[in-house]
Amino acid sequence: MHLSGELQSIEQIQDLDSAKLISWILNNFDREKLVLSTGFGMEGCALIDMAFRQSENLTVHYLDTGFFFPETYELIDELKQKYTNVNLVDSGTSLTPALQEANYGPRLWEREPDACCRLRKVLPMRELLKDAEVWITGVRNDQSAHRKSARKIEWNSSHEVWKISPLASWSRSQVWEYIRTRGVPHNILHHNGYPSIGCVQCTKQVSGVSVQEYSRKGRWSGSEKTECGIHL
Repeated sequence: MHLSGELQSIEQIQDLDSAKLISWILNNFDREKLVLSTGFGMEGCALIDMAFRQSENLTVHYLDTGFFFPETYELIDELKQKYTNVNLVDSGTSLTPALQEANYGPRLWEREPDACCRLRKVLPMRELLKDAEVWITGVRNDQSAHRKSARKIEWNSSHEVWKISPLASWSRSQVWEYIRTRGVPHNILHHNGYPSIGCVQCTKQVSGVSVQEYSRKGRWSGSEKTECGIHL
């Protein structure tokens, strides 16, 4: 796919601020070939708000693993009520928790967390992106060592898409300031020691972390795992 439109250089695009980058993407690519995904972390909620302000119709995809916190489902309802022109689409697996247990045994997330993430996140994302050209994410550089090298726009060879991370250079405090000043719905668990929120079995509270701080210590606690695999 060739980058087109007003800006021809990837380096020019890297210099755009987050809102202008989203606007450029929305105005220069076929919406049918564009995937904006969220896991309903604070960053994803900020992205939804930014895109909402620039588009009359917007589709946002998420992967319901079947193991979301109740607070995450409540957030989804809040977002639907606030952003009436946003179509939130569950593109998660059809493999129910019961079927997973029957086919792979009980508590797969404890025995083989990578296998569980692959079934419930990685494979559904691969399916979602198979016909896409552009993938917009909430990845930030200081979220983890792996994400430190992420750029605002880069070619993702695994999915053969342009991966856009408008908030790559933002700090968590910048994200929080955006959320706070614009009244963006966000997960209440962020105020209760959950800086990063995934599945209920694999996410724990992190002591002493404020709402404007980020950490992945609560994800897959007790193991060296820090990524579900979607962004690897």
